[in-house]
Amino acid sequence: MSADRDFAYGAAAGLLGDLLLGDPRRGHPVAGFGRAAGAVERVLWRDHRGWGALHAVGWAGGAAGAAALAAALVRRSPAASVALTAAATWAVVGGTSLGREARAIAGALAAGDVDVARERLPHLCGRDPQALDSDGIARAVVESVAENTSDAVVGALVWGAVGGVPGLVAFRAVNTLDAMVGHKSPRYRRYGWASARLDDVLGWPGARLTAGLAALAGGSPSGAVRAWRADAAKHPSPNAGPVEASFAGALGVRLGGTLSYGGRVEHRPVLNAHGRDVRVADIERAVRLSRRVSWLALGVAVTARRVLRRSAKSGRDA
Repeated sequence: MSADRDFAYGAAAGLLGDLLLGDPRRGHPVAGFGRAAGAVERVLWRDHRGWGALHAVGWAGGAAGAAALAAALVRRSPAASVALTAAATWAVVGGTSLGREARAIAGALAAGDVDVARERLPHLCGRDPQALDSDGIARAVVESVAENTSDAVVGALVWGAVGGVPGLVAFRAVNTLDAMVGHKSPRYRRYGWASARLDDVLGWPGARLTAGLAALAGGSPSGAVRAWRADAAKHPSPNAGPVEASFAGALGVRLGGTLSYGGRVEHRPVLNAHGRDVRVADIERAVRLSRRVSWLALGVAVTARRVLRRSAKSGRDA
């Protein structure tokens, strides 16, 4: 039971640390991981799925293994175990920085400075900012807040519940690698395939939990569930679909539609077609919903870890 308690205290402290401190401007562990993964890519890259799979599995497995070793070294010290869990949680979640970037763009849009909003948008997503007007930027921000609530917070807590510190680190490693090589550019169409598929698998439970909690914590539970059921499967991403649809229904807005990535235009289905157009004020509503979902996810993760460990213990004793 002490391991459950250590995880609960450490994860809560890490999430609180993110709330109070956010991400450091320099020296963030995830940024360091990204640079190291980039160095490995420069050695391994081939226009081949197999080499990309080696990169994805080897690098993520190595990160998880290092985290498992660190956890084993502090296992006998509750204080050190809590501290390690807190540090790992703080390092892998990014809810506060997500909210800050979204609010900065909202402030620029509210002031009528669309150029500044366009300059900041790449901090949140890969859309082509020059192809978007004020309303399009606001919609892109709300969609990014929704998707990144799952990717930057809830998914990590889910795998922390399953695997402790190694689970936290493995999820962030895969998610970071997917962001680097998992897109469909000519360079990464084959090499990034394994990273993208692995991210889809690990992101599946967190996305569904995020969608469910958004429905629970949003302004319109029935609208969120209706949009989730009707529109999630239309989205090209198996995990972004449920999250964005549920957020759209909870906020009463329409998401999706035409967008542009890297000069490539995509016509995506509309999510929650009965909703209204996104307004600048909806960015703040989305950020607040994201924060509520994050704290609810912590409660679910702590409870789930206790249940999983008790079930495992009962199975061994039987």
